[in-house]
Amino acid sequence: MDEIYQDEATKQDADREIVVLVSLDQGTTPAENEENERSLAELAELAEAAGAQVAGQVRQRKQTPDPAWLIGKGKVGELKEACLALQADTVIFDRELTGSQMRNLEKEIGCKVIDRTFLILDIFARRARSHEGKLQVELAQLQYRLSRLTGMGLVLSRLGGGIGTRGPGETQLESDRRHINRRINYLKRALTAVEQQRIRNRQKRKERDVLSFAVVGYTNAGKSTLINQLCGSDLLTADQVFATLDPSVRRLVLQDGSIVLLIDTVGLIRHLPHHLIDAFQATLEEVTQADAILEVIDAAAPDVASQMAVVEQLLEQLGAASQPRFFVFNKMDRLEGHVTTADPDQIDLDPSGLAPDLTREIRKNQGRSSFLVSALTGQGLNELKLALDDFAAASMLAVELSLPYSEAGLLDYVRRFGRIDEILYEADRIKASVHIHYSHFSPLRPFVSLAQKSRER
Repeated sequence: MDEIYQDEATKQDADREIVVLVSLDQGTTPAENEENERSLAELAELAEAAGAQVAGQVRQRKQTPDPAWLIGKGKVGELKEACLALQADTVIFDRELTGSQMRNLEKEIGCKVIDRTFLILDIFARRARSHEGKLQVELAQLQYRLSRLTGMGLVLSRLGGGIGTRGPGETQLESDRRHINRRINYLKRALTAVEQQRIRNRQKRKERDVLSFAVVGYTNAGKSTLINQLCGSDLLTADQVFATLDPSVRRLVLQDGSIVLLIDTVGLIRHLPHHLIDAFQATLEEVTQADAILEVIDAAAPDVASQMAVVEQLLEQLGAASQPRFFVFNKMDRLEGHVTTADPDQIDLDPSGLAPDLTREIRKNQGRSSFLVSALTGQGLNELKLALDDFAAASMLAVELSLPYSEAGLLDYVRRFGRIDEILYEADRIKASVHIHYSHFSPLRPFVSLAQKSRER
């Protein structure tokens, strides 16, 4: 069944680009149809995030995509009429289009045609703020456009406005492949230099045995809000997709005074363009190098299980799915009648407070923990902090030291790679109860033995 929907808007904002969304539904099962509905609803959110006004939707059920148009030729005619009636500037397809399909559709419809991938790249171009983020987005855009130069007529000829025209070098992308390739090579070299600095920073953290937790999750799950609550930081937060893109690192002070790092990562989404995954590879490697992962989940989202599956798929792709994981089910304040505590010891059996479809998304026998929280209100965060304390403590060794004053400099070593819990200055020695990371225990070993012998006397 083919369908055309028109949004009920009493007045259109003249300053906003008017768009029509198009979906090709190939699903035959209720689950597939439901996934199509969610994907199209998400496309509307993305269009709004790009500053557009969604005026209508055109949908077609068709088992085999048309190689020339994606949708059927008859439906193209209906789409053209809908665009004229709605005075639309742009058509956005919820599928990735080839360059020839873009060219054919633009020629027939008479307005700009882009796809979901192009839309996401455009949002990234708007939101990137850091030098690294801008390099990554530009590289992804150029790689995408290079493969579609022959088909992106109206998108690239409208210099100055609308979705898809923000970002790098719009003026000669069609005619100068060599220029694009030169720019791509430059960006890759620049990102390699940034990556080397990132590697050096990670190495310094490892040398100091500073634990790091990568905060991952679907876009708009509340990662930045959670980090702000835990660390007292001021990362930008907004109830919209891809509110923050640039990776950030914040310090979290644990109860014992030791410090761990929370590393914010780019939000994930269905059909995340592979160009973006490739361009953000160095940033995403922070996930693989972290000591553990905090996966933030929007428990109030209607398709929460589906969102978790998207995150799991990317973690599998990165080779990080087996890392220690904390499942942080956020926005519990939006759910009524939900149990607000979970028993981490029972997580592999039946996490209390979680619906069965969410329980199935949590892998068994991985030593993971589940926490039901509200980053907005602070609900459940104490339990999460205690779990992070326990995880950090498990990476350290508790020892009693008996140091002659000639070795007092080892106390600074302990402060650097561990912590001092208690210290007592005696006439001929210093006694201290300390926690030290396992990898830095060796220099202290002789004085631990001395402490034990002293107790035996």
